[in-house]
Amino acid sequence: MTILYFSLYHFIIEGHKGVIGTIIVNSEGLPIRTTLDNSTTSLYARLLRSFTTLARSAVRDVDPQNDLTFVRIRSKKQEILVAPENNFLLIVIQNPSE
Repeated sequence: MTILYFSLYHFIIEGHKGVIGTIIVNSEGLPIRTTLDNSTTSLYARLLRSFTTLARSAVRDVDPQNDLTFVRIRSKKQEILVAPENNFLLIVIQNPSE
């Protein structure tokens, strides 16, 4: 996927009920599109890039021919969805009760 596709998904997803915010992160870990404030965006981008790298390594350790396609983290307060693709991460934060 290219940044154009990620931008389109970013726009479409943001309109869904319960979505708190979306972030697109590039390969350097820098947010390039966001609907959240700067400090929140930086925090999520930094932490989820590291987490996704570790999760991808774990998947490849189990099966070297496999790759991470999606991560879902759910708590009582929120749900975080991460879709890594090529050199980008699409991060969606949503309210799990909506």
